[in-house]
Amino acid sequence: MAHTATAHSLIAPWIDEDPPEHLPDPPPTQDELPCDDGEPMETQRHKWQMDLLIETLDRWLEARGEGYVNGNMFVYYTLEQTRGLHFKGPDVFVALGVPRGERKSWVVWEQGKAPDVVIELLSATTWRQDKGEKLRVYRDCMRVPEYFWFDPFNPDDWAGFALSGGTYLALERDSAGRLPSPLLGLSLLLWTGVYRGLPGTWLRWADAQGRPLPTDGEAERARADIERARAEAEHLRAERAESELAALRAELAAYRQR
Repeated sequence: MAHTATAHSLIAPWIDEDPPEHLPDPPPTQDELPCDDGEPMETQRHKWQMDLLIETLDRWLEARGEGYVNGNMFVYYTLEQTRGLHFKGPDVFVALGVPRGERKSWVVWEQGKAPDVVIELLSATTWRQDKGEKLRVYRDCMRVPEYFWFDPFNPDDWAGFALSGGTYLALERDSAGRLPSPLLGLSLLLWTGVYRGLPGTWLRWADAQGRPLPTDGEAERARADIERARAEAEHLRAERAESELAALRAELAAYRQR
């Protein structure tokens, strides 16, 4: 199949050139476009790191009632891709101002916008593309406002950029070492702990006060702790009331004896 010069300029190891047998006349929707190439994530740590970022931010978006976060799915930003160039999307991406709900792929002309925030997880085989070709696609083609990268096996290698005047400017870390996401009003921080039984240094979202956004398990434990504290407080109040009542009865009995 012949490709235009534009198509050739986008070909890279992270783009699949093999087109499906049939595609409908453009513009196709997410139901008509390929959404799976059968390639898994590279390592368990990469998969867990992706899930940690998506799980915690999805809870935050759910509380807002809008917005979408996902990762490792096709992102279609040009009709040229429907003719054989299937761009494997970011490890994590966020779109604000869109309805919540399931998507098979992120189709820019169907959703009305490209992602607002992208995070790529570096590896030994992808870091050159993530810092080179992919960065240029996010900057020049998709116009993603904020781009971050992070190496789960080398936590010191993490950076963030904001689009300004057609170029990415490096985001500065705050006094606590966090990278801000001005669009989200959140930040990214390095957190050392255990996630799904795997100890390590993880990249996590944090709120304006610098507190990590909780996972489902952490939120459930926090609720349980609050309920336990409330029950204990109620038990102490009941004991105190019973003690005070017993003291009043004893005082009344002594008064009657006198």
